Amino acid sequence: MKLYTKTGDKGQTGLIGGTRVAKNDVRLEAYGTVDELNSFIGMLTTSEISSQELEFLRYIQHKLFTIGSCLATDTSKVPLNLASILDQDSILRVEHEIDRLDAELVELNSFILPGGSKSGALCHVCRTITRRAERRLFDVDLIYMVDKQILIFFNRLSDYFFVLSRYLTVNSGCEEICWKR
Repeated sequence: MKLYTKTGDKGQTGLIGGTRVAKNDVRLEAYGTVDELNSFIGMLTTSEISSQELEFLRYIQHKLFTIGSCLATDTSKVPLNLASILDQDSILRVEHEIDRLDAELVELNSFILPGGSKSGALCHVCRTITRRAERRLFDVDLIYMVDKQILIFFNRLSDYFFVLSRYLTVNSGCEEICWKR
């Protein structure tokens, strides 16, 4: 099988189910942003992090692939594959991880600027891409129905990257950069 098919040369691509849509379709913008997030998480996994954080980030990457396949499916033509459905446990796992990391940190007294450590800064990049993906998902939801579990997952995920940034920065011996008025 060749890697290139030439079927998208004129600005269209296929969804799961066979529907052809423009490459700037709101659904493609959403799952493209999810893919971009997954790529940046991949970069984050190459920084100095513990095996526990690496394992959880890999878990998130798998969930993002699940979400991407859900968004790429034209459910008016074919039903979602079971592998494309995000379950409630996914949200609970992110919440649990946020609570675990946050319990190790001092209480926030000011806004935190991105930076402090390389891994912390990469987390902030992931956080901001997560927020953009979330906005794109709400755009999709205005036209096509997006599973509410996915919307909730992304809202939690941005909080996770914020607390992970703080956690990694502090545990690497670096200082967080507090916003000065």
